Amino acid sequence: MRDSSPLPPRAAVLSRRAALGLAAAVPLAAASPAAAATPSAAPSTARAAAIGGEMLGRGGVQVRGASGLPKHLTARSWMVADHVSGEVLASYNAHRLLAPASTLKMLFADTVLKKFERTERHRVTDADLAGIPAGSSLVGVKPGITYTVEQLWLGVFLRSGNDAVHVLSHMNGGVDSTVAQMQAKAQDLQALDTHVVSPDGFDHKGQVSSAYDLTLFARHGLADADFRAYCSTRTADFPAGGKKTFQIQNTDRLLTGAWGVPTYNGLIGVKNGYTSNAGNTFTGAATRGGRTLLVTVMHPKSGGSGVYEETAALLDWGFRQGAGARPVGTLVAPLSEGGAKAAPGRKPPRAAAGAPARAETSDSSWGLVGGAGGAVALLAGGAVAWRRRRRRRVVAAGEAATSGPGASGPGTVDPGVSDPEASEPGDPEARHRR
Repeated sequence: MRDSSPLPPRAAVLSRRAALGLAAAVPLAAASPAAAATPSAAPSTARAAAIGGEMLGRGGVQVRGASGLPKHLTARSWMVADHVSGEVLASYNAHRLLAPASTLKMLFADTVLKKFERTERHRVTDADLAGIPAGSSLVGVKPGITYTVEQLWLGVFLRSGNDAVHVLSHMNGGVDSTVAQMQAKAQDLQALDTHVVSPDGFDHKGQVSSAYDLTLFARHGLADADFRAYCSTRTADFPAGGKKTFQIQNTDRLLTGAWGVPTYNGLIGVKNGYTSNAGNTFTGAATRGGRTLLVTVMHPKSGGSGVYEETAALLDWGFRQGAGARPVGTLVAPLSEGGAKAAPGRKPPRAAAGAPARAETSDSSWGLVGGAGGAVALLAGGAVAWRRRRRRRVVAAGEAATSGPGASGPGTVDPGVSDPEASEPGDPEARHRR
């Protein structure tokens, strides 16, 4: 079922069935606009701007003892960290609150993955699929079909299927219970920037995270063999009813080489995401020369495959110049694993609205917080008050729609779906309207 063969150094060769699946997209019903996630609806606890170290609480680029950071980075937030040591090698607005899109599914997996055996079977009901937001990315789960837990997780990791997420959530006690468990897991991981509203990462008012928190989720998940196996799987066969199956392919372009993006040598996952509100988000991990690095990139301005290009550039920097960098912070350990409880610290300084981001490489770099539409956190009297710089208008919401399977030949079914995390301006099959 799982294809975990070594990847070629350049673009992966897709099977005919996967190519057909990527070629023909049948959208879900038009998504209704969702409210933008805003810092004003962030967690009630004080935002932990200095979790992981005082420098990570500053706005702008933070790096010490190394130069040559990639030029022309457009992301509103990013981070490079060592997976084993937890040292943060460089960051930009590490604790900035932003909509996470489907990268939040890493926290979902951290919370639910160990609750069920991979071989456990579940017959899906209509109730399991109720309440999935219109415009969601789907893997093609159908009521009346019995799936193994492993198959459902492949649907989550490969196709970012919100239908698979909702089925697993109902198995876990319901969506509301799962959201509460995810929030508790975030607190244990000391991911204090994260506020969970839905288990799938779909746009909801107040659903936010940060590059720092997403990196924590990925690091924690990769310590689990099942999590690591799922996120590194390129293709799998998914049930279509009876003895029929259709092939699904991972939407991580650095892993598969889809949409003309070269595969990244040594990549081992982890999760990508896209919604109209969040734009593109991605956390990737790669191993070279016995060293594993984590990179998170959130909300780049560049369209198309820009989030992957910026991730690859930061990974390249980390493996080269970053090898001599002095850490600017650390990924804290979970409380349940003996981690010291972190405390909120100093907030970033106020920056002029619309001021361009600019790299600073001195040890005392403060840089700038944001660009237009960003939120600036102010510390006053020991309490945190959020002030919105300006409201971003969301003209379309939801992750790109995918359809269920359609028959194609004896014993197999081609899914007839496009990349559910890729419908954005610049993609030839873009279906999602901004």
